Amino acid sequence: MDRVSAFDEPLKKLLGGATAKVMAEHLGLHTVGDLLHHYPRRYEERGRLTALTDLPLDEHVTVVAQVADARVMAFNNGRGKRLEVTLTDGHGRLQLVFFGHGVHKPHKDLLPGRRAMFAGKVSVFNRKMQLAHPTYQLLDAESTDEAGATEAVDAFAGRLLPIYPACKQLDSWRIAKAVDAVLPSAQEAVDPLPPALREGRGFTALPEALLKIHRPQTKADVAAARDRLKWDEAFVLQVALARRRYADTQLPAVARLPVPGGLLDAFDATLPFTLTDGQLKVSKEIFDDLATEHPMHRLLQGEVGSGKTMVALRAMLTTVDAGGQAAMLAPTEVLAQQHHRSITEMMGELAEGGMLGGSERGTKVVLLTGSMGMAARRQALLDLVTGEAGIVIGTHALIEDKVKFHELGLVVVDEQHRFGVEQRDALRSKGKQPPHLLVMTATPIPRTVAMTVFGDLETSVLDQLPAGRSPIASHVVPAKDKPHFLSRAWERVREEAENGHQAYVVCPRIGDDEDEAARKKGKKAAEDEADKRPPLAVLDVAEQLAKGPLTGLRVEVLHGRMHPDDKDDVMRRFAAGQVDVLVATTVIEVGVNVPNATAMVIMDADRFGVSQLHQLRGRVGRGSAPGLCLLVTEAHEASPARARLSAVASTLDGFELSRIDLEERREGDVLGQAQSGVRSSLRVLSVIDDEEVIAAAREEAVTVVAADPDLEHLPELRLVLDALLDKEREEYLDKG
Repeated sequence: MDRVSAFDEPLKKLLGGATAKVMAEHLGLHTVGDLLHHYPRRYEERGRLTALTDLPLDEHVTVVAQVADARVMAFNNGRGKRLEVTLTDGHGRLQLVFFGHGVHKPHKDLLPGRRAMFAGKVSVFNRKMQLAHPTYQLLDAESTDEAGATEAVDAFAGRLLPIYPACKQLDSWRIAKAVDAVLPSAQEAVDPLPPALREGRGFTALPEALLKIHRPQTKADVAAARDRLKWDEAFVLQVALARRRYADTQLPAVARLPVPGGLLDAFDATLPFTLTDGQLKVSKEIFDDLATEHPMHRLLQGEVGSGKTMVALRAMLTTVDAGGQAAMLAPTEVLAQQHHRSITEMMGELAEGGMLGGSERGTKVVLLTGSMGMAARRQALLDLVTGEAGIVIGTHALIEDKVKFHELGLVVVDEQHRFGVEQRDALRSKGKQPPHLLVMTATPIPRTVAMTVFGDLETSVLDQLPAGRSPIASHVVPAKDKPHFLSRAWERVREEAENGHQAYVVCPRIGDDEDEAARKKGKKAAEDEADKRPPLAVLDVAEQLAKGPLTGLRVEVLHGRMHPDDKDDVMRRFAAGQVDVLVATTVIEVGVNVPNATAMVIMDADRFGVSQLHQLRGRVGRGSAPGLCLLVTEAHEASPARARLSAVASTLDGFELSRIDLEERREGDVLGQAQSGVRSSLRVLSVIDDEEVIAAAREEAVTVVAADPDLEHLPELRLVLDALLDKEREEYLDKG
């Protein structure tokens, strides 16, 4: 058998159909290689017991513990039997319970003093933590009552007991037994690291690293194995990204050089304020990229309200000056309309090129969305194909086949994570040559994540707020514990309105009849939750406020199911100061800019993510008056949800908040696993914690790819890369 096929061997050939089926369905493991890369989550020392006081509720756990006592109890007038076993770690205690016919064997096995591994879901009964009907594996010398038990214990011959990510259908020790069956294949591992790199950094050989991570004798074995395997994951991914960057540099593009005395200079001359140092620095990075004869691929990330749109507009004006057209792709019609409105306002007569009263140096700025009337749409398409319009702002409607450009030179993608790969590429393909690409996100991304998730894009960061932006005060409003706090919140909204300002109220749900089916569907799941109340809804809250605490104020609603014309009408009237309070869903999360809006109340704030709350909060404090954000919640004071809200209230640093957000989420989510449908290839590497490894791997990858772009002299690396980069994986790397 050759080196590749040993790892590609289906598990059912080695483990039998039943075990392989469970591994495939519940753990996503199909081949020998998959199982060898299913690393232990942690290790227990044979002589030590698991701390029982820190177990997470409602999660499947594996613990090593000692039996303190066991007793059979009768219930239901003696017709039923229940075995209660108390485990101890020397400090804390954990209750096990077995019912009915399942009582006999554990009663015989789990004698006081016995040590075993136990697996099950942690729950609470009568204020005590318990595992109901857990599976177990005896660990002491007498555990030879069945041949299978003795055999399984042999899998843990070392001092360290590997605890694998497991599931209800397959315990950690059964996974360990399966690993034993495939471990000889570790000798066939294809090593992706170039020999010089491996030797230069003193890494353990890959077969040895796989043996040590599964069956370590010491903690030093685990550390050496993890160091090596982290490097493999970081390096292979960074090589994939470096090759993509290299391939992009080989594509031709039209250089778009600034034109002295052109549209950009005319625009800059009209600005009533000075650009920040950050905006000037980032603009220079973008202009340098636009001046090259290969496509720019740049990520512009920045704090909420840091002026990214201004930077993007100046890049678009430079492109128009140089004879090209610029397209800005926005994820929603509300945001596209908002961008169109703010850009035409910023440009003034420069946005009316060819029109009566327009500037000679101006250009047309057109909007293109799916809901436009036929006449307006026909005119916009004509302006694009003739080159009359230098700038177009639109939704996915820009991607349709009938949309033709005269000469597309720059594509700006706003809120990149909302678009799929095919959408972005369809727009890019409309250029005669590949256009330059600027990707914008208002969700701050820690450097490590940017290097991993957006690793094929050069990164620019705007972390300086423009002068005149006001601070935002944020407070948690515990509506359940202190209802008078919520009453005060509505008083504050009324005070802001009386002072001539406006407010947003954000709700998680719309709340019309179309939600009823979803509510019924989710009812059973909700019955299992502590909080059975559905999320607060825009339509309900708006009605209650208009009739109650905000009587007399002009209250309007905005949500995604409204007709686009109605949405635009509400936003125009809110921007014009004709609406006091806008009750909305997260449709206002990004891009909405109303400087007179000073207050925001977020209902059921615990139902939103950290980064989303930060985005929403950025809609206020955009003018000279200070902003106020009130996070209303019924979450218990000691709950993780309240801790999350306190973190948001305590800092305006989006990068710090994004780190908190990422630490709460699974790594796969960080890497876009949900979007790609592919399990994350990262198993030991943490994009949050392993910054040094990722940065060093990126440097090495750039060196390797520069010397050998096709990896002709590194066949092992090429093999591993090809295995990683199936079609779906390629799409994920292209930032789907």
